Amino acid sequence: MGKPYWVVVGTALIVCTHGVAAPPTAPAASPTSAAPFHYPAARTGDVVDDYHGTPVADPYRWLEDPTSPGYQEWIDAENRITFDFLATASGREAIRARLTQLWNYERFGVPQKAGRRYFFTRNTGLQNQSVWLVAEPLDAEPRILLDPNTLSADGTVALSAVSFTDDGSLMAYGLARAGSDWNEWHIRDVRTGKDLSDFLQWVKFSDAAWTLDGKGFFYSRYEAPKPGAELQAQNYNQKLYYHRVGTPQATDTLVYERPEQKEWQFAPVVTEDGRYLVISVSRDTGKKNLVFYRDLRQKGAPVVELIKDFEADFSFIGNDGPVFWFRSDVDGAARGKVIAIDIRHPSRAGWRTLIAETRNRLDQATVVGDRFILQYLEDAHALVRLHHLDGRFVRELALPGIGSVGGFDGKRKDHETFYYFTSFSVPTSIYRLDVDKAESTLFRAPKVDFDANAYETRQVFYTSKDGTRVPMFLSFKKGMKQDGNNPTLLYGYGGFDAALTPFFSPQTIAWLEKGGIYALANLRGGGEYGEAWHQAGTKLQKQNVFDDFIAAAEYLVAERYTSRSRLAIQGGSNGGLLVGALITQRPDLFAAALPAVGVMDMLRFQKFTIGWAWVSDFGSSDDPEQFKALLAYSPLHNVKPGTRYPAVLATTADHDDRVVPAHSFKFIAALQAAQAGPAPVLIRIETKAGHGAGKPTDKRIQEAADQFAFLFKILGMDASPAPSAAPARSPSAP
Repeated sequence: MGKPYWVVVGTALIVCTHGVAAPPTAPAASPTSAAPFHYPAARTGDVVDDYHGTPVADPYRWLEDPTSPGYQEWIDAENRITFDFLATASGREAIRARLTQLWNYERFGVPQKAGRRYFFTRNTGLQNQSVWLVAEPLDAEPRILLDPNTLSADGTVALSAVSFTDDGSLMAYGLARAGSDWNEWHIRDVRTGKDLSDFLQWVKFSDAAWTLDGKGFFYSRYEAPKPGAELQAQNYNQKLYYHRVGTPQATDTLVYERPEQKEWQFAPVVTEDGRYLVISVSRDTGKKNLVFYRDLRQKGAPVVELIKDFEADFSFIGNDGPVFWFRSDVDGAARGKVIAIDIRHPSRAGWRTLIAETRNRLDQATVVGDRFILQYLEDAHALVRLHHLDGRFVRELALPGIGSVGGFDGKRKDHETFYYFTSFSVPTSIYRLDVDKAESTLFRAPKVDFDANAYETRQVFYTSKDGTRVPMFLSFKKGMKQDGNNPTLLYGYGGFDAALTPFFSPQTIAWLEKGGIYALANLRGGGEYGEAWHQAGTKLQKQNVFDDFIAAAEYLVAERYTSRSRLAIQGGSNGGLLVGALITQRPDLFAAALPAVGVMDMLRFQKFTIGWAWVSDFGSSDDPEQFKALLAYSPLHNVKPGTRYPAVLATTADHDDRVVPAHSFKFIAALQAAQAGPAPVLIRIETKAGHGAGKPTDKRIQEAADQFAFLFKILGMDASPAPSAAPARSPSAP
């Protein structure tokens, strides 16, 4: 429902997409000068649903069913007019060439240490998928462990997850095909680089948790769906299994299930000492979970319910024997704290707060080198602190600037860990942290063909409709004039407790090079300020998210950063819903919109794949009061015939089994039929692709180039190639 690239939220039930469109540099073309569009005929049906006594028509219901007569013909026709339109965009190839040039840089992932080996990813630049490497020791010449680019000719088979045994001898890895959330798992011998015979299917929203002896791992999966229903059938009744290396999946041991709780999902973790299996139990995408555990040293030990109520978030950090550490927002600590629970004395009276809540959101916590490493968000940018295991503060970690971090994984006995730092103008760079000294050294830094010193980032705060103070990041060329003529791309998400933080993207640079402003609004519904901020943008309060986005756009215009004719908006998944809502609520406020893989039918989203799990954020049309709120903003149901809508290019994919493409199909069909103005309403439908995770590099570049070409043409932008610049200097180590 992305981050610098694509970020998985929680168990990846829903993700967000950071995408960037192209920059306008000239006054917008008058929409009245455009030729009228002749859209593909989309037949209408007479389907009417009764919601608590309110009849609601759904004339494009047939677009939910891939077997419907005319379904594929409609898709083909829509793609034809979209690509015919894009073909008339001057400079489209120049845009693609510049994006390719910017994307073509060597980049690395954060290393993981297992045994004496170090594992990390590298992409030479334009590889469709990053390659896993292994080095022993760290400064040795790495060798290729797994190259997913060899698994399919078109790069549509992607690594979805990896997990290493404690000694680093085996790697379990999941593969996703054509962008689907369904994973198949394999096991590779690290020494030989060869796969074992193990093959697991129908795994979704699960990692692999190895036992300390490396003989097997815990994972969660579903029953096989009916043939033909793999991409649409609802996902219920996940079960937790143990797989022993070298045995067929059919013999896997069922560890835990709750058939009377079909929504429950199980995320397993094995403690570093190997003694306990810790099971986080969720029932939706809400930040409330249960915690169970099993003593693995006692044969036949039962699963013990430690946290029995869905009252708060309990994220397992680690343990000291029977003392479990959690990052939690329990007892009103909405921005998070660190607590300790002794499972020998689990009553609530015995819970201890080790590190109290602060004014900043505690986003992540790990234990390395007998230190808590705490990742905070301070007004949506990174702040890292180190604490002793008794909670005493050690020091704050110096970072290269205002940006985002991630990583900091490892073991209690380790004296080093690795993390990344990135910002809008700093490519993702990898650092090694000496935990004992709290000192960072640069491990890998990419060199990208642009001048990082030519740009700056500013954080502003604006006031939303109800008086709420909302932050927003603005990136632009130094010397930018606030004259109301700057092309501006406003991105938002606002949901599922996902925090949007500064990130590097080749698309952003392409935008900034043309004099554009990139604006990132930190809307309610996200996780920038903790659970209260999140809840303020959910269910009956979802309109707050749209009001925040509207206020961001109005601020940019009022402060003369841009004008309505120079403003474009973009968002993906839940952010696609955001853009869809703005299209229908304020079509006068901006010139162009790029909704990606959006949730557009708010009355039926829960009926497909994992959509039921989003009810915790959205509410459900099954509830009378929530139905009224959903109907009031559902993009599909608020399209009004005879309205002059802005230019729209929606994007979706045929294998999206997170937000099924029918959402975008129905919305665009309705919008095309209602459009009273000359601005085009188009949809780009990718094949052999899904919600976004693992999308091949060449598909990402081409999609971005098409989005850019669309905006260049609509807004009358200069598409001439930008001059090449000196590679960016690597940021100095903190």
